[in-house]
Amino acid sequence: MLEWNIQSRAHACHATGRPFDDGVPCHTVLIAAGHGFERLDIGEEGWKSHGPEILARPGLVSHWKGFYHAPPPAPPEAIAKGDAEALLRKLVERRDDRHLAACYILAVMLERKRIFKVKQQLRENGKRIFIYEQARTGDVFAIADPELHLEQLEAVQRDVADLLEHGLPTEGVPVEEPFNPPSDVSTLAPS
Repeated sequence: MLEWNIQSRAHACHATGRPFDDGVPCHTVLIAAGHGFERLDIGEEGWKSHGPEILARPGLVSHWKGFYHAPPPAPPEAIAKGDAEALLRKLVERRDDRHLAACYILAVMLERKRIFKVKQQLRENGKRIFIYEQARTGDVFAIADPELHLEQLEAVQRDVADLLEHGLPTEGVPVEEPFNPPSDVSTLAPS
């Protein structure tokens, strides 16, 4: 079975080294090389000066002219790692039981991104407490499991999204109550 490993389109001219601008014409050449193909992408200026010699190379397989299209920018991360961690740190610092569920969701998000690692699980007053360590700094956080039910997740997600978008309200200013499931756990302090 033949395996063809053809490189992706280059973002700069093979002949001149200049980056391609979006929408400019460019020539692509495939040349047999060893057990695969070599791909050359060449802009108009490079093609004028080097095109004939490239077409004369042994092993020429194909040549075509097209237009360079810049790759789309990478989509922004749904929630930036730094923002989620900074928000969690602020919430933990405040020690406000109203944000237990948001703290838990943020900690789980950071765990999935491999920023936090669960080091231990404890039981305190009948509630599960996760001891997280920030992988890079070694900071330790004790986060209570609010024992969320499926029907509560949407409200907590809205609360977390709102906190990430608008930040924490100024202390002492009345705001709409964030979602917080009933809990008798007040442990939220970093260790």
